[in-house]
Amino acid sequence: MRKSTVRNRFKLDEKDIQMINEKGMDVIRSYAVDFVQKRFAPAVILNDGKQTPMRGHPVFEAQHATAFCCSGCLYKWHHIPVGVELTKEQQEYVVNVLMEWIGKKYKA
Repeated sequence: MRKSTVRNRFKLDEKDIQMINEKGMDVIRSYAVDFVQKRFAPAVILNDGKQTPMRGHPVFEAQHATAFCCSGCLYKWHHIPVGVELTKEQQEYVVNVLMEWIGKKYKA
């Protein structure tokens, strides 16, 4: 994924950084948990391929940068099967990767 020009073009903008500064990383993590539970954990994903906005939230940026934006990317990059409900362990993995990316970009 490090060699992917598409994945590497994502970054936190000023509004994302401002949100992190105002809310804190714990609240951002809670958003990530919520987004993963509602948008990726179910076996059937509504609007699959279009459920993750391109901008407007640090978690959205992280989802695109780390290929957790749709079921196709989940499978292609992370080998998580399509059409199967995510386990709690898989959900934790997704959130941890998202938060690691946000943490690195926030400090950069």
